[in-house]
Amino acid sequence: MRRGIAATALVASFALAATACGGSDSGDKADGPVTITWWDTSNATNEAPTYKALIKDFEAANKDVKVKYVNVQFDQAQNKFDTAAGASGAPDVLRSEVGWTPAFAKKGYFLPLDGTEALADQAKFKSNLIEQAKYDGKTYGVPLVTDTLALVYNKQLFAKAGVEAPKTWDELKAAAATIKSKTGVDGYWGSTQAYYAQTFLYGEGTDTVDASAKKITVNSPAAKKGYGTWLSLFSGKGLHKADTTADAYAHIQDAFVNGKVAAIIQGPWEITNFYKGSAFADKSNLGIATVPAGSTGKAGAPTGGHNLSVYAGSDAAHQKAALKFVNFMTSAKSQSTIALKNSTLPTRDDAYTDQVKADPGIAGYGTVLAAAQPRPALPEYSSLWGPLDTELPKVAGGKESLDKGLSNAETAITKLVPDFSK
Repeated sequence: MRRGIAATALVASFALAATACGGSDSGDKADGPVTITWWDTSNATNEAPTYKALIKDFEAANKDVKVKYVNVQFDQAQNKFDTAAGASGAPDVLRSEVGWTPAFAKKGYFLPLDGTEALADQAKFKSNLIEQAKYDGKTYGVPLVTDTLALVYNKQLFAKAGVEAPKTWDELKAAAATIKSKTGVDGYWGSTQAYYAQTFLYGEGTDTVDASAKKITVNSPAAKKGYGTWLSLFSGKGLHKADTTADAYAHIQDAFVNGKVAAIIQGPWEITNFYKGSAFADKSNLGIATVPAGSTGKAGAPTGGHNLSVYAGSDAAHQKAALKFVNFMTSAKSQSTIALKNSTLPTRDDAYTDQVKADPGIAGYGTVLAAAQPRPALPEYSSLWGPLDTELPKVAGGKESLDKGLSNAETAITKLVPDFSK
């Protein structure tokens, strides 16, 4: 994934600088269409083609607007937008992860959308997703897609082993051992990424922080118990050892789609890629279940997704065009199209047509979405996973103890939310 990063990153930085118009695109003519730039952070292979096709539809219906499309790698987009916006050169529209939206709004980088064309259909969106797009009482993003994590599994391997989708982590361990005995395949492969490990905290009734109490809880007894369970799933019969390499995500995904591991934790953005693997040529072989529960009996995963947000630094003409574009891309028709092509979950009820609801992937994730846990109203919240993304691979790889890793993470998080107590 990061091969040749020194050279490619330099080229990418020049390319992004050239396309970050901030409302001053030199291609605009006084009597011609306004050109806006959209940074899309979706998967360039299996999601982006759908968005590119919708742009053509938008331009055909709106001759006064042109859209310059730029696909920006998701794990780099937050920092790149932050840099571009700080230099008054950001794109007019950003596909903003829900955790980024309040953070960029706090910095003044996003335009409030209440009462604008972008939010003309506000009442039709799921209210909890609109709430996630707010900061200080104003709305700074229009929900485009929503998601959560689920236990996805190979039904054939589970059936061959005579096991069902586990409801607790202990049941998962037992199922993994049985699957290994009966099929020779590992039953489960976990991730070392903090976002995926978050489910273990929810299972113990805790989080990285208690936002309402302004307290850091990542190193609390409940959190240690949750992370202890997470760590225990990297060793044992049928449990794949931790992959701490830069390509771990790809390795886990490839093993699952080709039947080399029976279950993983994953989101709906990978559904179309699941179906490309040999194990899921028959789409009905894909099982989707709520992530297993912790010792409290609670199960759930973070509510994720993406909003479309408008750059506050663009001029009036570009903002007007951007608002029109956001309204089009988040319309019921566009969201239905995106769902059917990409198997991602719409954010408005009227986009769930009979055809959309018939998609097995969407139906499966729609069921587990009810157990998803919304993020607290804390602009810094998504950045709290950064220190954990540094420490958890070291813990899983045996390079440091869990206590040491969580202590280090706690210290780093203290700097991100200095007004929080330990």
